[in-house]
Amino acid sequence: MYIMKAVKFIFVLAILASSSLMLSAQIAEEAIITESSEPEEIEEVLITPLDDVVEKTLMQERFVLPYDPIREADLFWEKRLWRVLDIREKINKPFAYPGAPFFNLVVEGVQKGDLKGYGDDEFKTLLTPELLEDMLFRIDTTFVTNPDTYEDEMTIVKNEINYEDIKRFRIKEVWFFDEETSTLKVRILGIAPVRDVLDPNTGEFLFEQPMFWVYYPDTREYFARHKVYVPGNDANPLSWEDFLEMRMFSSYIYKESNVNDFRLVDYPSLSGSDEFSGVQRLLESEKIKAEIFNFEHDLWSY
Repeated sequence: MYIMKAVKFIFVLAILASSSLMLSAQIAEEAIITESSEPEEIEEVLITPLDDVVEKTLMQERFVLPYDPIREADLFWEKRLWRVLDIREKINKPFAYPGAPFFNLVVEGVQKGDLKGYGDDEFKTLLTPELLEDMLFRIDTTFVTNPDTYEDEMTIVKNEINYEDIKRFRIKEVWFFDEETSTLKVRILGIAPVRDVLDPNTGEFLFEQPMFWVYYPDTREYFARHKVYVPGNDANPLSWEDFLEMRMFSSYIYKESNVNDFRLVDYPSLSGSDEFSGVQRLLESEKIKAEIFNFEHDLWSY
């Protein structure tokens, strides 16, 4: 009996010893394979230095409050206006800031799909990528000398429109009186960059044309994530949504809602010419602004 137990014990020890030998051989083989394998290449990660005191993320996390709902029954009075914003005016210089021009911001948003571009100021015709590309790129033909044959060959060049070529923007807005709060308010409806159309032969100015429109209420979230350069405290920058809502820009009226759908330039001139002169249009623009102010003033009695 003792002999049988001893035999079983020796048998178990033999099995354990063989298992440990096999395990050791496997580990050694894996070690040899690992040592003989080529070392992996470590990718070099370039860390961009922080160009500030601290990384600023508050603007990216900002929440835009929706507009107050307006009941149609409380809409006592309204008037639609179209304005021209000239970025060459001193107060409008933030629109042409070289580090982040407003035109590039709008175009980038439309190209990436963050904004929708429309072909009209009533926001009915959605802009296709093909039409957008035709507006953003100008096809020119030029002659280039072939270095082999020394002959002039006609070459088609595709030039992208520079933000410096966009000197004006158009703004569509609506002024209305809310009976619930007894206040006169204004809301921007659309913004459009305007380009100059030149004669292809002489290069002379022909007319100006809005490239596309963006529906402003849908752009507020996008504009709120992008900083606008305004002289002052760089620690608390304004977003484009703040800048536009606070109306920190200068503009003049070129059209108001009327029965003939006339622009100010289409008004018959008092001097007998076919259209208003530049001075007459500015005076009429100031007259429209004064009428809105007087309308609100006359609603109250003192």
